[in-house]
Amino acid sequence: MKNFHTNFFKVLALLVVVILMNACNNGSNTVDPKTQKTTKDFDSEIIQSWNNKFLEIERYAPGFRPGPAPRSLAYIGLACYEACITGMPGYQSIKGNYPGLVLTAPDPNFEYHYPTVINAVYGSLVNKFFASLGTTPHADKLLGAYTFTTANFTKFKTEVPVETFDKSRELGEKIASEIYDYSKTDLVGHDHHLDPFRDNIGKYKPGTSAGNWVPTAPGPLKPMFPDWGYARRFAISESDLLCKAPLPYSENKNSQFYTQGLEVYNTVKTLTPDQRAYGFFWSDDLLNLTFSPGPRWLAIGTQAMKQVNAKLDVAIYTNAKVGLALNDAAVSCWFSKYAYNVERPESYIKRTIDATWEPILYHPQTGDKGITPAFPAYPSGHSTMGGAAAEVLSDIFGYSFAMTDRCHEGRNDFEGSTPRAFNSFYAMADENGVSRITLGVHFRMDCEEGVNQGKACGRKVNQLKWKK
Repeated sequence: MKNFHTNFFKVLALLVVVILMNACNNGSNTVDPKTQKTTKDFDSEIIQSWNNKFLEIERYAPGFRPGPAPRSLAYIGLACYEACITGMPGYQSIKGNYPGLVLTAPDPNFEYHYPTVINAVYGSLVNKFFASLGTTPHADKLLGAYTFTTANFTKFKTEVPVETFDKSRELGEKIASEIYDYSKTDLVGHDHHLDPFRDNIGKYKPGTSAGNWVPTAPGPLKPMFPDWGYARRFAISESDLLCKAPLPYSENKNSQFYTQGLEVYNTVKTLTPDQRAYGFFWSDDLLNLTFSPGPRWLAIGTQAMKQVNAKLDVAIYTNAKVGLALNDAAVSCWFSKYAYNVERPESYIKRTIDATWEPILYHPQTGDKGITPAFPAYPSGHSTMGGAAAEVLSDIFGYSFAMTDRCHEGRNDFEGSTPRAFNSFYAMADENGVSRITLGVHFRMDCEEGVNQGKACGRKVNQLKWKK
C-alpha cells in the first residue's frame, strides 16, 4: 500500500510539472533557438514596399531635400536594424557607437514576427518625420502611409499567434519612439525641414570675394541649409567633414577654373541626345516632380533587393547602411559647400563668357526655367550622395553588380524616364555626377570631388562593426 501511494504521488507530481511547463511555453512563445525563425526566413517584401511608399511620400514633402530626407532614412534604417537584431545571426548591434541612444532590448528567447516589427517601425517613424506633410495639399500621401500600415497589420494578424503579433508590434513601435526621441537631440537636424533657411550655428557669412556664391533666380534668393554641415553624423568624424580644396578661382582664360567654366558652357550649347537623356534621368531636383537625390539611391537599393530576391536580413542591412551613408555624405557635403562657398557655373559663365547663357534645368509643372539650386556649388550634393551609396551598395551586392535603373519608368510627364543599364554602382555614381555638368549646374571639379568625398563617407559606414 505504501508503494502504491508513493508511486501515485510521483506520477501526480510529474503530471503537474508537465502541465506547468506546457502552460509556460504557451504563454511566453519561447522556442528552441535551433528552430527559431530569423529574418532570413522571411522575404524582403515588407522593406521593398515600405521603401516605395517612402519615395512616394518624400516626393511631395517640402523642405526635405536635400539633407532632411537622408537624415530620416538613417534613423528609420537604424531603428529597423536594432529592432530586428536578435533575429539576425551573424550581425550585431551598433547602438554603442551613439552616446545617449538608449533602446529597448528585444527578447532573444521570443520568436518575433519581423515583418510586423518592420511595419511598426516604418509606420511610426514615417508619420513622425513627415507630420508636416499633413498640413499641405498633399496630406493624402501621409494618410496613405497610415492606411498602408493598417493594411499590413491586418494581414499579419491572420498569419501569426495573437501574442506574437502584439509583442512584435509593441517592440517596433517602442524602438521607433526611442529612435525618434534620440533624433530630437540633434539640435541642427531636427525639424530643419520646417525652415530650410534657418541657421542655428550662425557661422556662415556671405562671401564678398570674386567667385563667392550668390543665389540666382528662379528660386529662393537666400542660402538653403547653411548650417546642415553641423547636423548629426553616424560614421564619419569631424576631420572627415571638409573635402579637399577646389581649384583656385580665376577669370584668366588660360586657368583651370576658366577651362571648367568653358566646359559647362560648351556642353550645354552642344548637348547630345544622350547627354540630355542622362542629365534629366538623374536630376531628381524638383519638389512634386520626383523624389530627391538621396532617396534616389534608396530606390536603386530596392531594385537591387528585388533583382537578387534578397531575404529580409539583407534588406534591413542594406537600408541601414544606405541611410547612414546618405546622411553622412549630405552633412559632409554641406559643411564643405559653405566652407568653400564656390559660385555656380551660371554666375561665372554670365560674368566671364556669355551674359545670356542659362542652365537647362527646368520644372515642367511650374514652368520655371534656368534653375540653379540655392546653395554653393562645391562639392556636388548629387555626386557626394551617389558616391556614398555606391560604396555601401557595392559592399553588399558586389563591385561588379549589373542592373538597369528603372526609377522613373513609365512616366511621360518629364524628361529622363527611360531606364538606363549599368555594370556597377560606381558606374551609376559617375554618370550621376557628370549629369550635373550636362544640366549646367555644376563644374566638373564639383562632381569628381563629390563622388570621392561620398565614397570616403561610404567606406566609414562599411567599417562600422556590423557583423560578429
